[in-house]
Amino acid sequence: MPALPGNIPAQPQSRPEPSPVPTRPGQAAPTGAAGRAVLWATLGAVVASALWAGGVFVLGTDDTEADLRGYESTTDLCSSIDYSSFKKVYGEASLEPGVTSLKHEALDQASCDLGLRSTRVPSWDFSYARADLSVQMDLHKRTDPGPEFTAVWSKYHQDNDSYKVKKITGLGDEAYLVTDDYLYDGGAGAGKVIIAVRDGWMTYRMNWDSSAYSANTVLPELDDVAKWLKTDAKATLENLRSD
Repeated sequence: MPALPGNIPAQPQSRPEPSPVPTRPGQAAPTGAAGRAVLWATLGAVVASALWAGGVFVLGTDDTEADLRGYESTTDLCSSIDYSSFKKVYGEASLEPGVTSLKHEALDQASCDLGLRSTRVPSWDFSYARADLSVQMDLHKRTDPGPEFTAVWSKYHQDNDSYKVKKITGLGDEAYLVTDDYLYDGGAGAGKVIIAVRDGWMTYRMNWDSSAYSANTVLPELDDVAKWLKTDAKATLENLRSD
């Protein structure tokens, strides 16, 4: 190495000594290759212990028993739906019901779509416009749907001011009523009403939507539709429980 100014020779830089490996009282600290081996073994044990603890925690969530409140999966939801309130004004469903279902170790899902035909409105020379009634039940068998259910339905109006959201009681642990009256005008236009229910790890949705643009068809009052949905949702959920 070149000499420093003033003819002071450069001194070789010393490397810091590694920290000694902790020992028990009365035990000498290992040195050299043996010391490094002990150090790596100690660190490995700490990491393995942390991973083991994390693994136990993850596996524990999988073993959590789903809180299904006695609800049972079905491949034919339409056969369990009670829509008596709607039958009084629409009659029987006019189309072949649309039935779908899914079964999985994490989720059982069933849905039903009913086409409601028009019937004469008492004392009016009009008919109710055709409507669609859609129902879906999800049984969540691995994860609690509560936080996501609240987020979705309590903020359903966030991106569309025409939706009016109201939290209701008397159905499950948590329930919301959503009304869309953007095009509704005293029996004309279009309307939508949805009821969403969570009972334990079961979630349920029932929605009605219709449009009346013909001169001889009208929509029912949306407040009446909300009452029908509440009544029929309660009866349907009772049908879907095994206890």
